[in-house]
Amino acid sequence: MAMVKMTPDMFSCSDEEGNLYIEIDMAGVRKENIELKMVEDGFFVRAKREETGLEYAGTYAFCCGVIPEKAIARYTDGKLYVKVPYREATETVDVEIQ
Repeated sequence: MAMVKMTPDMFSCSDEEGNLYIEIDMAGVRKENIELKMVEDGFFVRAKREETGLEYAGTYAFCCGVIPEKAIARYTDGKLYVKVPYREATETVDVEIQ
């Protein structure tokens, strides 16, 4: 059977209390088959359903920096939940528009 790659459905992405919360639907995937990599400005996720050969893969960017080493992820009932704190905001600079 040929492997099919598709982007996972991102159900929600919200921020509260200085944290970014991400919820990704990956029904039918085993926790052991999920790969999650995060950097300050985004993340990559890949997961494979062994029985069908279907592979989910996606790369997402954040609008604000996060602290990837403090990310917490859990997989429950076919959904991957990720909580990661935002990096301290740096001072903004007004840019003159010409």
